[in-house]
Amino acid sequence: MSVIRQMTYQPVGHRAAAVETMTFDRLRKLNDGGTQRADFHVLAVVDAGHGSVTVDFHRHPLEERSAVWIPPGAVHRWDDIAGVAGHLVLFVPTAPVTHATRELVASADLAAHWSVPDADWPYVEAARDHLLLEASAPLENVPTELPQILLSAVIARLRPPHAQARSTHPLFLVFRSSVEAHFREHHSAGYYARTLGYAPRTLSRAVQQVTGRTAKAYIVDRIVLEAKRLLAHDHLTAARCAATLGFPDASNFSLFFRKATGIRPGAWQAAVAVE
Repeated sequence: MSVIRQMTYQPVGHRAAAVETMTFDRLRKLNDGGTQRADFHVLAVVDAGHGSVTVDFHRHPLEERSAVWIPPGAVHRWDDIAGVAGHLVLFVPTAPVTHATRELVASADLAAHWSVPDADWPYVEAARDHLLLEASAPLENVPTELPQILLSAVIARLRPPHAQARSTHPLFLVFRSSVEAHFREHHSAGYYARTLGYAPRTLSRAVQQVTGRTAKAYIVDRIVLEAKRLLAHDHLTAARCAATLGFPDASNFSLFFRKATGIRPGAWQAAVAVE
């Protein structure tokens, strides 16, 4: 039984809205301190206070005039939010309406946390407050696209560190989707090249252009991340991880994990349990 709580996007009142907002006060009432994974983006803007959030084994501070971005699929836990004030924006991947913000949301290297410069804060606050105002309006008074337009304004004003990243290569986007669908069964870059109809070198160049890694390295990192999730959150043994991730046996999986991380699966699992 998985200890990760799976969350699906369900707008309040079953509204057909692609964007929802929430205060940290509301989050505190809903949060049980457990580990969760959502199928939507979570963008938090912190006005004041101090706390922390852990996203895929990396702990990030929550502090005054900072932002946190948790993409779909990331395993996260709100560790300490008792004194945090601010708002969260929940939205589906297709919600942003501008080309630049859609490209940003599809980025492979979303920053999990960053501080907002003082000079930018008034603009961020104004964009966020406008979104909050529209989100609180009666449903019949809100044009369908307006919250999505305002979400795009908030994202643009926040200027996350990855905002200046290179344009996402279209081949990388389909490669990433294919890896997400098949990494448990297929570990070879050659499989994805054949499936997508590209030469292995062409695929690897596209992946490296976006991520700085080869296609093979990207696949390895994705398998390792899932292995860590299974070991830490689902408490699986190396043998069960091997079966879940498409390895022939526990020894093969353990060798793969140790080569990629420098530590045996059991030792890593024990170290995480102590933290």
